[in-house]
Amino acid sequence: MKIRIATRKSELALFQANLVAEKLIEQNNGLKVELIPMSSDGDETDAPLHQIGGKGLFINTLESALLKEKVDIAVHSLKDVPAKLDKGLCIAAVLKRASAGDMLLTNNGCSIKDLAINSTIATSSPRRYAQIKNLFPEIKIVPIRGNIATRISKLNHENIDGLVVAKAALERLNIVNHNCYEFSFGEMLPAASQGYIGVECLKSNEKILDILKTINSPEDLILAQAERDFVLELNGSCLSPIAIYCRQNLDKILISARVLSQNGDKQIHKEIISSFESIQQDIRDLSQEFISMGADKLILT
Repeated sequence: MKIRIATRKSELALFQANLVAEKLIEQNNGLKVELIPMSSDGDETDAPLHQIGGKGLFINTLESALLKEKVDIAVHSLKDVPAKLDKGLCIAAVLKRASAGDMLLTNNGCSIKDLAINSTIATSSPRRYAQIKNLFPEIKIVPIRGNIATRISKLNHENIDGLVVAKAALERLNIVNHNCYEFSFGEMLPAASQGYIGVECLKSNEKILDILKTINSPEDLILAQAERDFVLELNGSCLSPIAIYCRQNLDKILISARVLSQNGDKQIHKEIISSFESIQQDIRDLSQEFISMGADKLILT
């Protein structure tokens, strides 16, 4: 049997697709795989994300290929996948979570607290923008597009003092940059399912679903889905300043959630303790509590 794997063409996307391919081959004797790199609509433009419809634009080509059965699975950075999927698709597997945090890259390795008041930081993420502005309203933030290497090059050659990127991306690409500052989770909570590689397929393809069970991390899938459900309950998207992080601590799950206004001047923050048995209900209750405090409206202001 051969599995056709849809992936974007970026270096990071190809690394992730190859990692999934390797694990599938390791766990399934005789299985063959074929990577099918694709260009998405989002890859064809440098326009800001809020102008082109958000990160979902980067995966629509891959999902279309799944629905037309031109490929069997699609591999994604799960944080880029909209919380609401087409009714015929599902996230069938996730690999064990990599680092969930965010990094600040500068030319001298200073922390965000040590940046000058009039410094300029580059990020196109509303979540990162709002959390930085909440802590340091005097810092200027400008949008930036491109793959990791392109963005780092812009840091070195354009008039910006800092660049925010996911720690997992740097680790997966083996990018060693000593001028890095790792945000604490108190300073910046991650996006829902940040650090996860997700594998998407048709809900109806039972053979593929069974094969994907061989590489899935079941507990991680529960945590990833809980974070995505929180965003879904708030009717949020990748353009919403919503941050949530579920992490296991012995037999408990610690959940930290933060919702901010677009400019970061207001926020709702809460931490709770849950368990694998109760996390679905706890996430529903938490999201309803946030909504009762106006979170669903706050993300639009």
